[in-house]
Amino acid sequence: MDGSVDYGLLGDPGVVTAGSDLSLEDVLALARSRYRWMPCCVVEDWILFDVVVTEDELAKVHAAGCLPMIVYAHNVRHDDNRRFEPGNWVRSTIATEFSEGFLFVTRNTVYVLRGSGHRKSASLKDIYAIH
Repeated sequence: MDGSVDYGLLGDPGVVTAGSDLSLEDVLALARSRYRWMPCCVVEDWILFDVVVTEDELAKVHAAGCLPMIVYAHNVRHDDNRRFEPGNWVRSTIATEFSEGFLFVTRNTVYVLRGSGHRKSASLKDIYAIH
């Protein structure tokens, strides 16, 4: 298995969710105006994972200033730091903030969710098995 197709986890569509419908230029301008100190990564064909955690784990996640959420995207459109080439996939680290339904913030990056995507729940083990 090459990781790009995991019919168990990626094959289940989850709930269709809307991201931003702004143009690439407009969504970058918006993200940069709100998060001036952080690099932006615009993605399409994304999955927003709600990480399945116990109550104790959730308390630890929240105590660390995080949310139990991770984004996986099949298509990077733009990355300010050029870590990811356009068309490549990316998996974020855990979220610190999620706002507007399309601004997914980690400790070091603002992921801008463009177009429609999906939202589903999964374990960390399953999410990190995607590669």
